[in-house]
Amino acid sequence: MEDKNFIEQCIKGDRKAQKLLYDRFADHMFRICLRYAGNYNDAEDVLVTAFHKVFSNIGSFEYRGNNSLARWIKTIVINQSLMFLRSSKKIKFETIDAMQHRLSEDIDNYADAELVFHQIMRLPDGYRTVLNLFAIEGFTHEEIADQLGISVNTSKSQLSRARALLKEKLLKLEDYGQ
Repeated sequence: MEDKNFIEQCIKGDRKAQKLLYDRFADHMFRICLRYAGNYNDAEDVLVTAFHKVFSNIGSFEYRGNNSLARWIKTIVINQSLMFLRSSKKIKFETIDAMQHRLSEDIDNYADAELVFHQIMRLPDGYRTVLNLFAIEGFTHEEIADQLGISVNTSKSQLSRARALLKEKLLKLEDYGQ
């Protein structure tokens, strides 16, 4: 439920409205930051910077129906997360021959989402970033390559390896009865 009047209050700099907006979206956006940053401290830094950008640029927001504000904020959060990874030089991509690694089975239907989330957090930064962008955010390999300054084949191989490694981690946990 997006109230245009509420958004107008935020544009005017109404602190109460801004706090309500932050409180409404912060938890969900923090989890997005965490998926990319890989740790709580960096995720908090990214979130603060992203919300600073939200409040600085809310005047350019165009209301386009239900959830348009959430989509707009999410885009800022993802872009800020990627900027953080690039600027901190945390993101590294391994070169993998795409023919050596076939896409492993999808883990989308895995029963314990929280367990999957924690295992995704343990993936190397490059794998985790491409997996997030492709499998969770729905970007194409071309869009990922453009966003990250890598080739389409690197994006594909990173996704393939991320899925294989994630599957391996989950199977090990399953073998240990966790």
